[in-house]
Amino acid sequence: MTLEEIQSRIQTGLPGSKVEILDPYRDGVHIKALVTYSGFNGKSMVEQHRMVYATLKDELKEEIHALGLETRSE
Repeated sequence: MTLEEIQSRIQTGLPGSKVEILDPYRDGVHIKALVTYSGFNGKSMVEQHRMVYATLKDELKEEIHALGLETRSE
């Protein structure tokens, strides 16, 4: 799965979100997602992260081994 595909999945699952995907180690395995989404308003950090993880449920089982998250509400 490419970084662009990961970005697209998150944006599809969280319509209107702004998503930046980083690969700080350039290994394609340890990915970081910066997600800004108005739907995070009033949600705890744990709830926000669960919302993002839900968009990548199947990929996290098989293709993405480490996903760091930074979430913000708009």
